[in-house]
Amino acid sequence: MSARTHFRTHPATTGGADIRLPWWALALPALAFGLLFLLILSPSGAHAAASDPAIPRLVEHAQQLLGH
Repeated sequence: MSARTHFRTHPATTGGADIRLPWWALALPALAFGLLFLLILSPSGAHAAASDPAIPRLVEHAQQLLGH
C-alpha cells in the first residue's frame, strides 16, 4: 500500500527573522562611505587635516617598498 503525499501550498516557515532590510540599513553605510571618500579627496576641507597629508606619504612609502 502506498502512502499519500501531501503538498504544501505555502513555503514552510522556520520562525526566523525577516530577511528584508529596512531602507536605512543600506542608505546609512552608503552615505558614510561617500562622506569619507570626499574627505580623502579634499583633506584641506577637514578641520583636523595636518599640513602634510598622510595619503601621499603612504603612497610614496608603498612605491619605495615595491621598488626595492
